[in-house]
Amino acid sequence: VMSTLMELCGGLPLNPLPPNRGRDPSLPHAPIRTPDLSEQEEKLALRNALRYIPPHLHGALVEEFAQELRLYGHIYMYRFCPPIAMRAYPLAQYPCRTPHAAAIMLMIMNNLDPAVAQFPQELVTYGGNGQVFSNWAQFWLVLQYLSEMTEEQTLVMYSGHPLGLFPSPPTAPRLVITNGMVIPNYSSREEYEKMFALGVTLYGQMTAGSYCYIGPQGIVHGTLLTVLNAGRRYLGSGELGGRVLVTAGLGGMSGAQAKAAVIAGCVGVIAEVDEVPLRKRQEQGWLMEVTSDLDHCMSRISRLRSSAAAPVPAAAAPAQYSVKPSSPKDRVSHRGRLNTAQHLLRGYVTLQCAHYKLNEPRYSESVCLCVRVEARRDKEALSLGYHGNVVDLWERLLQEYERSGERLVDLGSDQTSCHNPYSGGYYPAQLSLQSAQELMHSDPARFRSLVQESLRRQVAAINKLAEAGMFFWDYGNAFLLEAQRAGADVEKHGAGKTEFRYPSYIQHIMGDIFSLGFGPFRWVCTSGDPRDLALTDDITAAVLEGISTTVSERVRQQYNDNIRWIRQAARHNMVVGSQARILYSDQRGRVAIAEAFNQAIRQGRIGAPVVISRDHHDVSGTDSPFRETSNISDGSAFCADMAVQNFVGDAFRGATWVALHNGGGVGWGEVINGGFGLVLDGSEEAGRRARTMLNWDVSNGVARRCWAGNGHALDTVRRSMAEEAGLRVTLPHSVQDDSLLDTALRG
Repeated sequence: VMSTLMELCGGLPLNPLPPNRGRDPSLPHAPIRTPDLSEQEEKLALRNALRYIPPHLHGALVEEFAQELRLYGHIYMYRFCPPIAMRAYPLAQYPCRTPHAAAIMLMIMNNLDPAVAQFPQELVTYGGNGQVFSNWAQFWLVLQYLSEMTEEQTLVMYSGHPLGLFPSPPTAPRLVITNGMVIPNYSSREEYEKMFALGVTLYGQMTAGSYCYIGPQGIVHGTLLTVLNAGRRYLGSGELGGRVLVTAGLGGMSGAQAKAAVIAGCVGVIAEVDEVPLRKRQEQGWLMEVTSDLDHCMSRISRLRSSAAAPVPAAAAPAQYSVKPSSPKDRVSHRGRLNTAQHLLRGYVTLQCAHYKLNEPRYSESVCLCVRVEARRDKEALSLGYHGNVVDLWERLLQEYERSGERLVDLGSDQTSCHNPYSGGYYPAQLSLQSAQELMHSDPARFRSLVQESLRRQVAAINKLAEAGMFFWDYGNAFLLEAQRAGADVEKHGAGKTEFRYPSYIQHIMGDIFSLGFGPFRWVCTSGDPRDLALTDDITAAVLEGISTTVSERVRQQYNDNIRWIRQAARHNMVVGSQARILYSDQRGRVAIAEAFNQAIRQGRIGAPVVISRDHHDVSGTDSPFRETSNISDGSAFCADMAVQNFVGDAFRGATWVALHNGGGVGWGEVINGGFGLVLDGSEEAGRRARTMLNWDVSNGVARRCWAGNGHALDTVRRSMAEEAGLRVTLPHSVQDDSLLDTALRG
């Protein structure tokens, strides 16, 4: 491995040129792009690509690059896709002069791991177009620069392009990334397609272009909290046994829905038009059943709801159960007792993922087989993948309701890549996947029309089921925004620009959690050793338990949810790629966890540095009027000061690397967001950086939400100022009597 990684760090292989193996047919590939370049723009795209190549090789490569541009709408330079097993190798194996650079290499290679990445050969990590780099030449150059970097240099990245290593003090970031920083008046989707084809900008999504993606685990915790709190808000209970959630998408981010549904204890029915990600999630144990038969799908849902309808006595005797691995050759059965306490997970699980506690005999946690716990008095949890178009699923659910009066769905949402609806993020119901992909390239206008018709059909079915008592929310993927643009009936009369007929999950569910300072904190154990990850779980649980006794009741509930999550995390078998973990934590928790990790590294208990990071979808990281800041009501939801200030503040407060992006989640031109990575190496300096940077990274967003009028944020800011001597935040004075405004305006 070491010699192979050494080769990767040697610069772009040009002498001799590697063979052109083209696109690997065994891998999924990005949809063909349609930039609609003029002949002069095509020449410019070729000229830009050839800048990475010495002139004596231009003749050998120019026709090949031109063919890629014509066939795929972009020059990926497939010839230079390295024939290495792309994954996160242990930190010590990277040939670097500084562990900070090695950690960045590890994170880059994890983002491109075929087990992690959506379209690895096109350098897309998730979301259909979330690029790590624009082409493979950039990958080679970045690794070469990182291998040469010292603690007095910073690598500067312009939308995938490594501008170079520049002298900087040791306290500066080792890497600064900007993606998609286009002048606002030119930040349209049409201009983006041209600029990406020219190789001058890219769409980094959130953690794709900042090298901080940790697989679908990255949003499992947030998705679980969303589903549980949706149950509490809309159904009156977080106990979701027998309840049905219908949604769509099983990609890099949306794939979390299957796992979250089962952990929440409900029946999750997830539509996915592409069989590749659907089977990928099933093989990883995140999806338990798959069907392309709508009749079977309806029957399965109906049976599960019917079996859950019978009341269960509160003091029911422990039920008998049998454990049956789904693999016929590995069947095991055991008659015993099943704990039927309130928080049990019912139904299909993975042995590593058990959310319940079985009495003896105990099964090895290294076993990872899908099992069904068959309990006479239990409600079954299930993740059911429907291989087909989500429009067909919603319309069939409506037909069943109109035919029988039985509403088979309780909760609904959507996680298709609607931020990119006309380039493969959303497929029309009128065509097969293959036909739709062909039409998208051959007749983009017709494809667009069919997508809009499908959006209108989907919304029409959702509206009728909602009128019958189903609760729907937007998951911040621009579904309602694009549906509105397509002419669907999603308008909320008399509302502001960020409000629709249905709320976003931020407006109704997660917004207050952000205002309390809780968001998706995450870390990666660079040793690659699962034992290190297990130790970080234990350390985190102990830290949270210590803090939880000193906080208010409202905050304690969040801590209790997070303690339960981290105590059970290893059982859920969520690691895909690097040894990483996700946890919703507040400012105080993040600082204490980072300090505890750093101490454990210094003591040798953790075998290698730990990278701490977060999703850009966080308290302070993202300004997005249709998602993260959709509950900002003072008129500043469309302002991006918070995300930009966060990027700058993290940079000079100690982050190892920082990133600022245009686009992410809701789409190009709709969002400004940023993120960071910070390497904990056991040093006092690393501890100082973590304290300084993490405090700012959370306080910034809470202060902004406080100024916008959120009461939870106001309480959080006041607590933070009491704990931090140097923190002074401008607090708002709210208008107590609205009639004063009316009187003043009439005068």
